[in-house]
Amino acid sequence: MSTRKYWLMKCEPGSYSIDDLKRDGTTFWDGVRNYQARNSMRDDMKPGDLAFFYHSNAEPPGIAGVMEIIKEGYPDHTQFDPNDIHCDPKASPDNPRWMMVDVKFVSKFDTLIPLNELKETKGLEEMVVTKKGSRLSVQPVTKKEWNIVTSLRKTK
Repeated sequence: MSTRKYWLMKCEPGSYSIDDLKRDGTTFWDGVRNYQARNSMRDDMKPGDLAFFYHSNAEPPGIAGVMEIIKEGYPDHTQFDPNDIHCDPKASPDNPRWMMVDVKFVSKFDTLIPLNELKETKGLEEMVVTKKGSRLSVQPVTKKEWNIVTSLRKTK
């Protein structure tokens, strides 16, 4: 039995939000085009891991809820679709470059935890999302950080 890992995964709420995930129940997390994020999904994420759903490019940006990884990394189909904005002409089914995982809704926080609150919370100084210039769409969260963040909000 492997130890559960924790993550933060960003998505623009105009594209897909925590409410969309709550409605759908499960979805695939596609369109990630950063090698470090891809490597986390390909090599490190396992079913049973938990992730914060982070609304990025929003006012304010912040953590909206929790989801669970339910399927480990597999090739992202959008890389092969010439009509998709995430198409990668250098990728092929024989040599995929980009991965995705499947997630399921766990809970929505009663109110968003805005980035400025995360930055002001003792114990989160080293959390990746609070670092200046942090743009990584999939990032690890320590168990200590997870516990601090989840203590900030109730869930629905």
